[in-house]
Formats: sequence, C-alpha cells, structure tokens
Amino acid sequence: QVQLVESGGGLVQAGGALRLSCVASGTIFSIADMGWYRQAPGKQRELVAIITRGARTNYVDSVKGRFTISRDNAKNTVYLQMNSLKPEDTAVYYCNARWSTTRGPQDKWGQGTQVTVSS
Repeated sequence: QVQLVESGGGLVQAGGALRLSCVASGTIFSIADMGWYRQAPGKQRELVAIITRGARTNYVDSVKGRFTISRDNAKNTVYLQMNSLKPEDTAVYYCNARWSTTRGPQDKWGQGTQVTVSS
C-alpha cells in the first residue's frame, strides 16, 4: 500500500520561500516518477514540476528559475523548494507518484498542503 504525505505548506509573504516535502511509504519510490501539482480556487489542477526516476526534471514555465524539485531515494522523499514566491503561487499543492507494474501504470496522490502567498 503506497501512501504519500506532504508537509511544509504555510503562509508566506511575496518574495519569501517555502520547502515542501513528500514522503512515500511502500517500496515504489525509487521506480516512480514524482511530481508536484497545484490547484488554486476555481482553477484546474496543474503540473508544477516533475522529477523522473532517473532524476530528469521539468517545470511549468511560470515557476522556472524559482522552484526546484529534487528527490532523496534513501529517504523516499521528494522536495519542492519554492523561492521568490508570488501571490499567484497560492494553491493547494499535491504530491503525485507514477510507476509501472505488470498490471499497468499506477498512480497515487497525497492529501495536499496549502500554500498561501500574501502580497
């Protein structure tokens, strides 16, 4: 049974920084592509950043140069370092894991953590 638990959200002023963490239980972490998504009120959930099991990364244009995704396979943890935060970064941030099995692709979401950036 895979579970993802996010932490690190909170209230910060514009220009500030936060680091989100997502710890995965189970044995799939090292084979999973890990992603951070966010959903603002009234908007669709969007991909913010992804790091593959091979540590390749990709970011949505709006966070490039400000956010950094990383992973520590020994700790089953993926991080999202968010710098130079803007009010438009306010959203619930979700951790996602995707991996392949003999039954096909599998997918798991965390419960989300709120990030609020005040102007």
